[in-house]
Order: sequence, then C-alpha cells, then structure tokens
Amino acid sequence: MYARRRHVYFWMMGVCLVLFVGAWAVVRLFSMPVAIGMCVVAMLIPPVAAMIANRRGPDDRWWDDPSGDPTSDEWWDELDGKKRPER
Repeated sequence: MYARRRHVYFWMMGVCLVLFVGAWAVVRLFSMPVAIGMCVVAMLIPPVAAMIANRRGPDDRWWDDPSGDPTSDEWWDELDGKKRPER
C-alpha cells in the first residue's frame, strides 16, 4: 500500500517538473498564455501529490492505535494523559 502511494507521488512530481520545464523551455516560444497555464497546473500538482502520499490506507497504523507492545503503549498512554503515572 505504501509503495503504491510513493510511486504515484513520484509520478505526479515528475509530471509537475516536466510541465514546468517544458513550459519555460519550449512552449513559451510559441504561446506565453499556454506556458503560464502549464505552470498553473504544475503549481497545483504538489499539494495533491502530498495529500495522496500521506493518505492513510485501510491497513496502515494510525498514530493512536495500539502497537501491540505493552510497554510502548503504556508509555504513550501516559504521555497522552490517558493514564496517570503510577508511583
């Protein structure tokens, strides 16, 4: 699951770079409005790519899910204020 999201992220960022470099290296010589439009599209890709890369999958562990290690879970519960420290 993580690998697929990572591949999609890198593909989207690659498309972003191709659009940006292509807009100013080639397309601007023929049409400035099209080059600007390509840059606007390239500007919108990174936030979408970050959302896709950081999306939680159905099998991914969430930050507050128990890890299965009792010592670690007790420590995190104490830090989160879910359980008072024992003295």
